[in-house]
Amino acid sequence: MSLSSLQTKLKAGAMSVVLAVASFSSLAAHPNLVITQSDVVKMRGALDSQGYFSERYHSLKAQVDKEIAFPIVVPVPKDGGGGYTHERHKKNYQLMYRAGIIYQLSQQQKYANYVRDMLLEYATLYPSLDVHPKRKVKSQNPGKLFWQSLNEAMWLVYTIQAYDLVHDALTDQQTNIIEQQLLRPVALFLSQGQPTTFNKVHNHGTWATAGVGMAGYVMNEPEWVEKALYDLDKSGKGGFLKQLDMLFSPQGYYNEGPYYQRFALLPFVTFAQAIAHNEPQRKIAEHRDGVLLKAIDTTIQLSYNGLFFPINDAIKSKGIDTIELVHGVTVAYSLTNDTGYLDIAKQQGQIILSGDGLKVAQALDKGLATPYTFKSVAFGDGSDGKEGALVIMRSQLDGDQALLFKPAAQGLGHGHFDKLTWQFYDKGEEIVSDYGAARFLNVEAKFGGRYLPENNSYAKQTVAHNTVVVDETSHFNGDVEVGNKNAPTLNFFETSKYGTVSSGEISTAYKGVELERTLALVNLKELNSTVALDLFSVVADKAHQLDLPLHYKGQLIDTNFKLKANTKQLSALGDKNGYQHLWLKAGSTPKQGLAKVSWLNDNGRFYTSTSLVNGDESFLFTQIGATDPNFNLRNEHGFIRRVSGTKQHQFISVLEPHGEYNPSKEYTLMAQSRVTNLKHSQQGEMVLVELEIAKKHYLIAINNATLASKKSFKYQHQSYSLNGRLGVYLMNNI
Repeated sequence: MSLSSLQTKLKAGAMSVVLAVASFSSLAAHPNLVITQSDVVKMRGALDSQGYFSERYHSLKAQVDKEIAFPIVVPVPKDGGGGYTHERHKKNYQLMYRAGIIYQLSQQQKYANYVRDMLLEYATLYPSLDVHPKRKVKSQNPGKLFWQSLNEAMWLVYTIQAYDLVHDALTDQQTNIIEQQLLRPVALFLSQGQPTTFNKVHNHGTWATAGVGMAGYVMNEPEWVEKALYDLDKSGKGGFLKQLDMLFSPQGYYNEGPYYQRFALLPFVTFAQAIAHNEPQRKIAEHRDGVLLKAIDTTIQLSYNGLFFPINDAIKSKGIDTIELVHGVTVAYSLTNDTGYLDIAKQQGQIILSGDGLKVAQALDKGLATPYTFKSVAFGDGSDGKEGALVIMRSQLDGDQALLFKPAAQGLGHGHFDKLTWQFYDKGEEIVSDYGAARFLNVEAKFGGRYLPENNSYAKQTVAHNTVVVDETSHFNGDVEVGNKNAPTLNFFETSKYGTVSSGEISTAYKGVELERTLALVNLKELNSTVALDLFSVVADKAHQLDLPLHYKGQLIDTNFKLKANTKQLSALGDKNGYQHLWLKAGSTPKQGLAKVSWLNDNGRFYTSTSLVNGDESFLFTQIGATDPNFNLRNEHGFIRRVSGTKQHQFISVLEPHGEYNPSKEYTLMAQSRVTNLKHSQQGEMVLVELEIAKKHYLIAINNATLASKKSFKYQHQSYSLNGRLGVYLMNNI
């Protein structure tokens, strides 16, 4: 860089700081983060009117009144996640935040006094603290109040808002003590004190930059804001904007998956609102073509029946009512006035006491909500959207169904080794399941509430998922760094009146092995039902053992082949890579033809997986729980299709929902599979599947060509035409 260009850059940087200082000084009054002075005026005016907003205010006020009647407790930290001191400090920051809001709306001094007194208690405690005694030294940076700095950053995100809300009720001496002995040390500890985390493009970095950046706005520290936005040296290699650029795809899909997308959403949304209110000239809502708004909508789409799809390190009970998405939906409606978001807000049943929350509440009072539309969509993965995709297929033909297909990127350290896996949902329940994370979140008695050892030894391993395992080893040999460098390719995705179809492939999960999978959620309109078609092709340069697990939720009902069950003694299926955690319950090698496995789900419906086999596939029935002395794993069921000593193989199957079991009224309908024939053939790039079901004869055609132009073809002397990827034809010879 020449001297003149360097001087120009330095002058520009200095000018940006001057402008930032000028913009800060014009906002001397508080609050000035998510809630502004004008918001407060509008919210106070709504308290006397009946409706969602006033109901929420009075409900929250009652909760806060109950809590502040007790003495303030700010304990010396000693417990890990879920322990008493951890939960107490977590409760404290939430309570301060809520009391601050109630102070602004009620104008009653006692609420400001409560926040003030708690902050002063923390200001006395914090300077005396070393790093947390339960810190995880090897894996992540410790906090002081909490066992990991992530929780410390969360504490700051909430606490700085609480301080902002009561700031003008404090004396100069009190603000000086709180800022100098508490807020400033916390902000510096999370930034300069932990530069690796602060500059990291990761959800931990998002929470840290959000907390420090908002502290900069409240405490008139424009340098903190610049560093939060562009990293500590303001190079732009890290920081909040880089996180927006790198962690989300252009469609708003977050690289770590739905569970962490909702978790990271709150700091993204909260800091963005603070930026918009303090420096509107940055146009943060327009950044990357509005990627943050897309991320909010995508988070909703990544759910089924109110719960997020549990891929990667996911806790399966998390859903759209989580507070992070409540904030997100509130902001999304405020920005767009899209009444579909009101439908989600109504389902969430929570109103945020903010200016945006007031808009949502008033719109709900007027009955403006319209049904939110869930779509079949392929969300491109990676910052450029070209690292594979997470595919969602949906159908309303016979119940609310969803098929999740994962030709997606690794997902950083929280990713699982499960390329090309799938899950299926129907009538509100998980049918073909994913284990999610092995963790009892914040249950300190269970390994301190942290991820259990079995998260690595089982949940992340490929055999825990519904995809091909080669030689009982996991994809990328279980190496996260290798996985992050190698994503699948999304060959195509299409949705039409026939259903939805998608194909993906990867040749780097195993050396010398090509994996390609095509999945389709097919509409059979004459039967008013659907089937899920699964075509998984494996081609290798040498012979291997190939396993294809299917993990299901429910009770095994029947197989059309005889099982050899292990009824007196069980042994683990293997000794590593997740196999050591699977009891081998039974086995069989079905004859050539159709191999059927049926189970009954809690939703009262039967499901049959019908596989086309050549007599060379073993079916191994498993139950999770082997080599698990502390009973950390859930005892769920599955079966594995295995072929040995082969260079290539194609696993072909169809999943069929059928029938009903009603124990209350004591009746059972269509408990038997209706599939009577399944054939597979190929004409060039055209894949043809003949399916006979419920005395209907269908031909399903999938066009694998690079470009899906209109195709004409013949099958059994009958002419057909396909314009697109998927065609479904009722054959007229039956």
